Amino acid sequence: MNEPNVDLLLFAAGSAIIAWLSRKPLRHPGSHGFYRFFVWEGILVLVLMNRDAWDIDPYSVYQLIAWPLLMGSIALVVLGITGLTRLGRVTGERAGGALYEWEKTTALVTTGIFAYIRHPMYASLLALTWGTFLQAPSWPGAVIALSVSLFLMLTALADERECLAYFGTAYAEYMRRTRRFIPGVF
Repeated sequence: MNEPNVDLLLFAAGSAIIAWLSRKPLRHPGSHGFYRFFVWEGILVLVLMNRDAWDIDPYSVYQLIAWPLLMGSIALVVLGITGLTRLGRVTGERAGGALYEWEKTTALVTTGIFAYIRHPMYASLLALTWGTFLQAPSWPGAVIALSVSLFLMLTALADERECLAYFGTAYAEYMRRTRRFIPGVF
């Protein structure tokens, strides 16, 4: 059983790290990084809520759904970051104060995983959210997972506005050909 003091300490430490990593985007409300901060916080809460359930009853229906989501989350983030850093021509040209260095791409990446979905890293966070929730489903966890999903949508919409402003019509055309999170679906 989770100890409240340990959970509070883990939450405080995790939140401090997330806040430090998000310090630039938090100064830019409305940026994709601003909303992503709340996604990371929600996932942290889900992990702490469900941390004791990760190795209990591994063959339950929930676990059999959760683990593929968690593994898919890893694959999506690896494919997304690899594609961006390899093909995105990262330079200092994009001076957006809310962007991490690896996000400052100057070439629109439309191959690899990006040929199917626009936001593989956000899809990764979506899979991580629901995989973590399914480790020990509960009503409070469902509210948090739904909230995180909403913040992921806000993150993606803000990111799309930023990409449209930078890449223009090429990004608008790319948006018509791809889905946000799930190929062929959404």
